[in-house]
Amino acid sequence: MVRPIIKDVIFLARKSVPAAKDDICVINDLRDTLAANRERCIGMAANMIGISKRIIIVSTELGDIVMVNPQIISKSGKYETQEGCLSLVGVRNVTRFDNIEVRYNDDKFIAHKGKFSGLTAQIIQHECDHLDGIII
Repeated sequence: MVRPIIKDVIFLARKSVPAAKDDICVINDLRDTLAANRERCIGMAANMIGISKRIIIVSTELGDIVMVNPQIISKSGKYETQEGCLSLVGVRNVTRFDNIEVRYNDDKFIAHKGKFSGLTAQIIQHECDHLDGIII
């Protein structure tokens, strides 16, 4: 189901709780909502659709990647950039890392550890900030 994008910064500033296997409907709603907003969005966190669960989806050249309970375990290549967000008005300055390693479960709850760089790494960091209640 396509859900409306949450813009309430008080809600968005809350930390998300771990997701479980019974949150599969959240994953499906994230997929549908990202698809509906694809022309202006390349990543989404569950709290952006009103659900405070630790789930993100990231659009990459190879397709969408769902990450359940993602944890960034290493990062390098610090840089400054600007980002926008569907949930927020305008663009903001932010610090990111060009290379990250992430531990997460996929949409079938299979554990993975992956290395990401460039724009994909930036998107993952942005969405993980959402999960931690960080408003860019």
